[in-house]
Amino acid sequence: MQARDIAVNVPTVTVTDPVTKAVRVMVVGRLPGLIVVDGGMRPRMVLSGTQVLRLAVPGSYQEDPALARTIDETYADRFWQELGDLTVGDCLPHRPAKPVTVPLEATLLEVAALMTRLGSPLVAVVDGSGVLAGAITLERLLTSLAIAAPGD
Repeated sequence: MQARDIAVNVPTVTVTDPVTKAVRVMVVGRLPGLIVVDGGMRPRMVLSGTQVLRLAVPGSYQEDPALARTIDETYADRFWQELGDLTVGDCLPHRPAKPVTVPLEATLLEVAALMTRLGSPLVAVVDGSGVLAGAITLERLLTSLAIAAPGD
């Protein structure tokens, strides 16, 4: 099997989308992360769920756990909803990593090797022009491998 055989369409976000939208897209889509695309639907970044969460947690709380303990429970449960106009682009690292992508022809072993090497539960599948053709989640990859296993 190739990446094209198991890739599925997933919702994406852009750098101009609000962080709150990115979190909701990931949650509603039950995704292990998000693909950030440009205007031409080319992946700019592939973010794991923890990286998406990092977008939503103010840096001061990430850097100082003691500060996070001082916040009352009511606010602590809704902190991410008060991000205002912050966009995905506002919260990305200044030197973003190369997106986690494979071509349509990649084998499942190539996809698995990339996921393990980069620790990414989500891989963008791109066509020959670099345009997003779909995505493969860790769950989808493992399911495809388990179903294809001969002799079980």
